[in-house]
Amino acid sequence: MASTLEKFIHSLDPRALPRVLQIQSGIYFQGSIYEMFGNECCLSTGEVIKVIGFKINKLIASICENNEVSRVSAKVELPLNFPGLYKVVADKTPYGSIEEITRKVSIGPTRFGHPCFYSPEDIKLANLTIKNGEQITFNSVEEVNGTMAVNCDVVRNNQSHSFTLPLSQEGKFYECEDDQIYTLKEIAEWKIPKCRNRIVKLSNTLHMWDSSNPLPENFDGCLILTPVYEVQAVMQFRKDIVHILSDLDVEVKDITDCYDISSFLQPLSLEDVFDRTSKEFPMVAEIMEGPSGSQKAYNFLYMGKEIIIYKKYQATRILASEIRSDSPKRHFLIPMSYKGKFKRRPREFPTAYDLEIARSEKEQLHVVATKAFDSPHKELFSVSVGDQFLVQQRQTSEVLYEERKKVIDVFACEQILSDTYKKVLLPMYMEGDFVEVIHDKKQYQLSEICKEFPLPFNVKVSVRDLSVEEDVLAAVPGLQFEEEITDSYLLISSTSSPVESWEIPVYRLNMSVHLVSKEVQTVVPPVTKTTVEEISEEQYYMVRRYENQTLHPPPRPPKKPTTLAPKPVFAVPKQDVSAVLQAPKVRHPTLSLNLLQSPVMFCRFTIPISLVYPYGMYTDGSQFPVISKLAIIDNNG
Repeated sequence: MASTLEKFIHSLDPRALPRVLQIQSGIYFQGSIYEMFGNECCLSTGEVIKVIGFKINKLIASICENNEVSRVSAKVELPLNFPGLYKVVADKTPYGSIEEITRKVSIGPTRFGHPCFYSPEDIKLANLTIKNGEQITFNSVEEVNGTMAVNCDVVRNNQSHSFTLPLSQEGKFYECEDDQIYTLKEIAEWKIPKCRNRIVKLSNTLHMWDSSNPLPENFDGCLILTPVYEVQAVMQFRKDIVHILSDLDVEVKDITDCYDISSFLQPLSLEDVFDRTSKEFPMVAEIMEGPSGSQKAYNFLYMGKEIIIYKKYQATRILASEIRSDSPKRHFLIPMSYKGKFKRRPREFPTAYDLEIARSEKEQLHVVATKAFDSPHKELFSVSVGDQFLVQQRQTSEVLYEERKKVIDVFACEQILSDTYKKVLLPMYMEGDFVEVIHDKKQYQLSEICKEFPLPFNVKVSVRDLSVEEDVLAAVPGLQFEEEITDSYLLISSTSSPVESWEIPVYRLNMSVHLVSKEVQTVVPPVTKTTVEEISEEQYYMVRRYENQTLHPPPRPPKKPTTLAPKPVFAVPKQDVSAVLQAPKVRHPTLSLNLLQSPVMFCRFTIPISLVYPYGMYTDGSQFPVISKLAIIDNNG
């Protein structure tokens, strides 16, 4: 039975791919030439294509005035990167079974892939009864005792109860209200069910309105979002992948069951290649679609090029970020084979608790305070700007608290005076702002830093890597080595001139190949060329998210006593801090210092958590960027 391409794609389950379609009719002129993303193809009646994938390309937004869905004033086209934050309006149409939910709703490992539903009737299970109206969180789909089921949980009295619901479970299941906010891209990827539209309400715009904005000025109504998909397909007698928009005015018929699908080339993503067994390597492949975007390092991987894929493996990289206060920061993955050398740069420690984390047995940590602190206990030390300390260890101490003795966690340090040292105790809850003083002038190889020092660690390139034409790290004024990660790679070379081989990342390089029946002439790979990979902001947070999935969040720092708030102290430093730090100026402490040293301006100011920790952490261990601003408040409030 024929249907429009749009209707077919909207109802297509991704798990049913690939599908073979025959073009039934279209309204094209002179041979039905269609061009999209530089790919030109002919979609004439009777043409057969194999659909291998699809994804949302853009959204058609129906503008609803006064939050009335029935009153649509206009329709506009919105790209996925359109600015703004949106709240999802719960769908009032129920789902008839768990199977329908899994077929139409995205369920995945991230926080976006945990949809919530409720049933208007009780659901009785073997050892648990789900009450009507109780929120059920869907976590994953898997086979349980030979039956496909959904892993779910409900929360009662702050305790989570886990259970499974078989896909055969029927009833009415309604979507729960969602109090989170999302970008359009997140909604497109996770929050638009198949065969349904999605109603959203604008929560907060990220930019000022201007005439180029397709939405009305001061708009506060609802938007009905209809996705337009980009379809990836393979045509007979062609070796590339064509991209077609789903709203193309053409009718198609699914003929998968009566067509020899092997007559088409079989495109493979790098993930598909990596999933093959080690015995199948090495292999020869031809690139059907090269890397997209501005990935200059992989310009040699173009469509039609034949490559040898020698093996798959895991390799270690150091995740590093540029040290700077403004954004955007640059992020890099540095191979352990990097041949440049580094010198240390001072680290910043927002609290005394951070000093405890950074303390090591290898060397004594020397810091200078860039923020004053007035201790509420006479047993503990009050800090002035410019005070210098040698960090010792964490311990406990008795203090007088509301006329009673109380044991609290403190940090033992030695204050550096002009001709002596003084033992002092700092409370662990102290918000201090300390900057490290560097005495070590040695130049280190990357492997030495990873072996001798705990991460994160601040450095700058002192000797560039002479084995490459352009060392991108040499131009960066400062780097923070954040963590050591393990990533998946393929080792490849060119069939025409296999004189050197390259490592290509499996999960960050978007390209497709098809295997060629050719014998590999060179079984042993040539000299491997590894490069520093610069990654985008989005790739950076994905790398950190996957790397930290199995880690627990860091322990929470001790809280400051609520009844003993310290008085604001604007102390005059005993010496100029800049004279102590033989290193480039730091950002946030300098701001604090300028405010504290001013003899005529007294301000109170708030420092958001993002200036201390640039990313937040969800309960599942995944991380996300925190966006906030520094608020300066004068004496008048």
